[in-house]
Amino acid sequence: MKVRKLALNFVLFFALSCKLFALNDVLLTESAKKNGMTFYWDSLSETGMLEKDGHQFSFRKEETIAVLDNSKIILVDAPEIKNNRIYVSADFITKAKDFFAKSQSEVLFRVGAIVIDAGHGGKDPGALKTYKISGKNVTVREKDINLKVAKMLYERLKNAYPDKKIILTRDSDKFLSLSERTDIANGIKVGKDDAILFISIHVNSSLNKASSGYEVWYLSPGYRRNVLDKSVAGGDNSLYSILNVLTEEEYTTESIMIAKFIMDGLQAQIGAESKSRGIKAEEWFVVKNALMPSVLIELGFVSNEAEAKNLNDDKYLKKATLGIYNGITAYITHFERSRGFTVANEN
Repeated sequence: MKVRKLALNFVLFFALSCKLFALNDVLLTESAKKNGMTFYWDSLSETGMLEKDGHQFSFRKEETIAVLDNSKIILVDAPEIKNNRIYVSADFITKAKDFFAKSQSEVLFRVGAIVIDAGHGGKDPGALKTYKISGKNVTVREKDINLKVAKMLYERLKNAYPDKKIILTRDSDKFLSLSERTDIANGIKVGKDDAILFISIHVNSSLNKASSGYEVWYLSPGYRRNVLDKSVAGGDNSLYSILNVLTEEEYTTESIMIAKFIMDGLQAQIGAESKSRGIKAEEWFVVKNALMPSVLIELGFVSNEAEAKNLNDDKYLKKATLGIYNGITAYITHFERSRGFTVANEN
């Protein structure tokens, strides 16, 4: 590791010290457009980037290095500014074209399926409380709220991603055991380079009537489970243990990222109507038994009268749904543009 770091430092020192210009007679804006690249330039930092198919070729004025996808450094002819325009050498363009051509052959990871789990249902109402609403006694039931939001979220995602599998664990008022819910998720077949997301929707309750707010949970990093089929290690238990831990840690990282995106989405839509209780870790059954990045959303407290009335209002639930939807789509964009951090198993 030290040898590699020293070598990298030497390359950087050499590159940053060597600012000799080649024959820079290619106008970068025109060449980028001609070759199907998107060109970005930051005049303050004097840095630029070429982008194509989600890949990035980053560079800086008068520097002889380019950074590929934020992970690899190569030497290039130093770009320069002439008459307020960016000029590069023909070799600079050739290296950019070669990089993007090679990148096209790489596997692009994507989100292949999203499972939406409406908590409770049927004989299991979940949390419930009766209040006087518009002069009538109304029982606010968790199972009904969960299903409404799940179905609205399903419609939004289905319209936005016709190429992905969008699945509801239940689409009516029926009872499903916790294991049946995770069996549905774990039984989904996707491509070997596709990820599956599991989103479980719930509503909270507390003995403290003042408790309020929404929160997003992910599986505690301290919990250990088997997320891979043992066949991946060819019978080598030591190798299996290593691969399983690495995959499990990736799932945890992705779950935290999904939770953050969804929390941001909820805050943007709900605003001051309710408060964020933050992102938390816990060993919920449906989360720990879904062998994929998973989160559990608590939309609010039915034990709080003001919040229960909000949760009984379709306009409020539409806002909450849009917040969740925006969070999921932001995560998918991030995941697919970065070519994925985790890969779901092919069942």
